[in-house]
Amino acid sequence: MSNTPDLRVGVVGAGLMGTDHITRLTTTIAGATVSAIVEPDETRSAAATALAPGAATYTRIEDALEAGAMDAVVVATPGQFHEPVLLAALRAGLPILCEKPLTPDPESSWRVLETEQAVGRRLIQVGFMRRFDPQYRQLRDLVAAGTAGELLMVRGVHRNPAVPGSYTQQMLINDSVVHEFDVVPWLAGGTIRSVEVRYAKRNALSPAHLREPILVLMELDNDVLVDVEMNVSIQFGYQVATEAVFQRGVARIGQPEGLQLWQDAAFRIAEHEGFGTRFSAAYDAQLRAWVDATRRGEATGPSAWDGYKVAVACAAGVEALGTTGPVALDLPPAPDLYA
Repeated sequence: MSNTPDLRVGVVGAGLMGTDHITRLTTTIAGATVSAIVEPDETRSAAATALAPGAATYTRIEDALEAGAMDAVVVATPGQFHEPVLLAALRAGLPILCEKPLTPDPESSWRVLETEQAVGRRLIQVGFMRRFDPQYRQLRDLVAAGTAGELLMVRGVHRNPAVPGSYTQQMLINDSVVHEFDVVPWLAGGTIRSVEVRYAKRNALSPAHLREPILVLMELDNDVLVDVEMNVSIQFGYQVATEAVFQRGVARIGQPEGLQLWQDAAFRIAEHEGFGTRFSAAYDAQLRAWVDATRRGEATGPSAWDGYKVAVACAAGVEALGTTGPVALDLPPAPDLYA
């Protein structure tokens, strides 16, 4: 592979995640170079270009495709803008790494699936980076090995210190629990059968328009029961942790790590302040896996079908925010391309 030319990557969207991908591709990931940046905002475009000297800039993906400016595409725009970018890149036959979500709703995600199937091969990897986190991978290996017996239950916590005023009630599901809707079935080897939301006592520190924390309950088709605490005003730091209950033991991931300090009759260990540090290794591994697979002419990681299933789960989760009891998921059989 060392003699293979670098993969020319176009990054669509130069906001927070787009800039992060540009930085990683430029400084950390071997075998790829940022050849194009697609961003209509001039200030963001200029800032991104400073990180990737030599990259051509465009305001529309269609112009970048017409210029032949890239061999593969990273889609890092907000989710509501994913569909037209994905369809254009798919019709051009380019491999894609698409930040989560695939699209914001099942209907548009299905249209993306249909377009990829018409191409006839997998081109999309969805950016559910937790699958590439070393701790999640260790836990999945333990589940698969069966050395602790059968998996019975999964308990998760997803805690943010605070969120901006623009964060809405539906974003508890669509922007946060969206990750658990992907990674938990992957860990447990099942498919989500139903989703239920229960409300805890409201945190008075939450923004006035939010009712949280919430408890999200999932039933999987292999009878594993899952509960996820979603809590976005916890104040102390950013924490994503999982506990798996087996027949003969319990496993935990996501605990704080680093310097432990005993001082002044107290114990202290630092917690993460954001996703950027908690999942730094996962983002590196995800991008490296995508670049390497693309250079081999293959696809890896979460597929567009996985993205569609999560879109269906998110729709059920949003419905469950306003109803009592479980909301069933209605999933069609997996198309042959993803079976």
